[in-house]
Amino acid sequence: MFAKSLEQNRMVEIIYMSESGVITQRKIQVLSIEGDRIRAFCCLRQLKRTFKVSNILSAQLLTNKQRLG
Repeated sequence: MFAKSLEQNRMVEIIYMSESGVITQRKIQVLSIEGDRIRAFCCLRQLKRTFKVSNILSAQLLTNKQRLG
């Protein structure tokens, strides 16, 4: 799914658990896939962030209408 979002320039909504166990919902724009990590722009933090795939609890590819929401 992350490769598809990168290829189609679509955002992904994820539920992510940090290393400390904090769970957040985020919308991300995938910039690159590097092994077991996703480099993405995080709309929540307004920063480029790196996410461990194993810490992504769920992910949904957003439609174009949902992109900027």
